[in-house]
Amino acid sequence: MNYELYMGEALAEARAAVARGERPHAAVAVLDEAMVARGHDRVVETNDPTAHAVIVALREAARRLNTSRLQGVTIFVTKEPCAMCVGALLNSDVDALVYAAPNPEDGAAGTVVQLVDHPGLGRRLKVVSGIRRDEADELYASTATAG
Repeated sequence: MNYELYMGEALAEARAAVARGERPHAAVAVLDEAMVARGHDRVVETNDPTAHAVIVALREAARRLNTSRLQGVTIFVTKEPCAMCVGALLNSDVDALVYAAPNPEDGAAGTVVQLVDHPGLGRRLKVVSGIRRDEADELYASTATAG
């Protein structure tokens, strides 16, 4: 799988989020080398605190694939997901999570807490981190100073 390519799509989606007044959090869902969904934070737009990029992309992937079980799907995100989003990834049965930048505030894939491979949970996610991290860090830094 071309991690660089799909993370580039997530970064492009993150730029679209910023243009809409949202945080630069974005996600794309990939199945069998095809991008099946994309999403960015819509928290501000919808006044919905659960409208995180991962949730938006999972909902779209489930709708497009006409299933609630997303086996075989890899989710690419610009920033390590929070506990809510990792829970949604686990419950939707995605296979893997690929993220660009760690999330020192509330990352749940190893930075703050480890939910993707927690021994007490019945599901696991394969995780790859650091893909195009420099670009993601740059994007986050530029939006932090712009606000």
